[in-house]
Amino acid sequence: MAAPHYQIIRRPIITEKGLGVKETQHTVVFEVSAAATKTEIKEAVQQIFKVKVSSVRTANFPGKERRRGKFAGYRPDWKKAYVKLKEGEKMPEYAQNM
Repeated sequence: MAAPHYQIIRRPIITEKGLGVKETQHTVVFEVSAAATKTEIKEAVQQIFKVKVSSVRTANFPGKERRRGKFAGYRPDWKKAYVKLKEGEKMPEYAQNM
């Protein structure tokens, strides 16, 4: 059984680049579970936001090394998803008027 939708979609990514792509390409950007597939991401966005999804693009990011004095560690690996909505669909309200 697939993971619940709220475990697949972790949080929206609200950056200058994310908001720019939202306005110009009708695309929203999310941090998603590293194990999630494009099909699972598409279904989760459609269920949570009640919109139709046209396509999903994903990118994996390895964790960077971070140091605190002599101690070193790594940030966790994470995955980003660009979700393009179909024409005529209303954009989700998470980052409007910023």
